[in-house]
Amino acid sequence: MSTPVSEERAPVTVRVDRWRKGLPPDAWPDAFPASGEVWRRDVFAVAEACRAGAAGPRHLLTAVLAWAYGPIGYGPWRAARSLAADPDGKRLAYALEEVSAPTPAEEALRTAYRRFSNPDDARLPWLGPGLFTKVLYFAGYRRGAGGVQPLILDRVVASQLPAEAGVGRRNGWSCEEWLAYLRWAAERARVRAVEPDAVEIAIRPDR
Repeated sequence: MSTPVSEERAPVTVRVDRWRKGLPPDAWPDAFPASGEVWRRDVFAVAEACRAGAAGPRHLLTAVLAWAYGPIGYGPWRAARSLAADPDGKRLAYALEEVSAPTPAEEALRTAYRRFSNPDDARLPWLGPGLFTKVLYFAGYRRGAGGVQPLILDRVVASQLPAEAGVGRRNGWSCEEWLAYLRWAAERARVRAVEPDAVEIAIRPDR
């Protein structure tokens, strides 16, 4: 059963035919919606299957990138190049190793972020912080656990954050900026008695 998520405004529209045609067959997640209407819960379902061993990290990356790019035409092309740089999924598995625990601690989040940023560890082409924090969100978020949770940090989110969130308004952020944002969102969520990702969803105007 897919993970319940905070309220979304609408699903993302994905051209499934274009994505399947542009990617290696082994990278497409079996249970992904054929309709092309993709909700966060659909990506969380792939993340759950990955943790259970029923899907691989390449399936998760495909699901995240399809949701992230949506109808953008160059999405499949960029996703194919990210996948091609990790044909066996070992770099992705290494990056996500620390966030596979039942409740990833802040240090685990720091390690995962740094691995995704380091070309000697798990950095992949066309997978900057605006995208790999999406991967970390779906792979590491634990609903109901409270506290600091991995959240998406992209240009849209960064442009809406107040100064006290500790994030610069540019494309590309340090690990410490990401963690400062996660702490800020955790405190906002505690005060409002909501999930931390509800804070992220509420501030972004696009989805």
